[in-house]
Amino acid sequence: MSRRDTREAVFKLIYETELCGEINELSVEQIKSGIEESDYGYFEGVFYGIQEHHKALSDIIAQYAGSFAYERLYKVDLSILLLATYEILYTDIPFKVSVNEAVELAKTYSTEKSAAYINGILASIIKNRNREA
Repeated sequence: MSRRDTREAVFKLIYETELCGEINELSVEQIKSGIEESDYGYFEGVFYGIQEHHKALSDIIAQYAGSFAYERLYKVDLSILLLATYEILYTDIPFKVSVNEAVELAKTYSTEKSAAYINGILASIIKNRNREA
């Protein structure tokens, strides 16, 4: 499984967690069994990191959600934004990679409008992060 596939698996797990309101450890183990051992660190670090920083990530996303209120975001879009925002703020993954992967996930699992919307939110988060650095 490539890093892209692992990222997609993390996205699906985030989505499931957002829908159910809790982590399904059986799903975690099933997904983990299908990824390369070299990606375990990414998988667990990002998935559990998002859970640990969920409130902060949600607040940041809400700050940039604009006229489309955070509460009204599609769970698919929210899951993509949580994943990409975590990567941008808490990992050394290049911003361009995180944004591109998020847009590709949106094109696959959501809509073209969502892809553009997600791209805009992530661009604002990066711009603000760079300004604070």
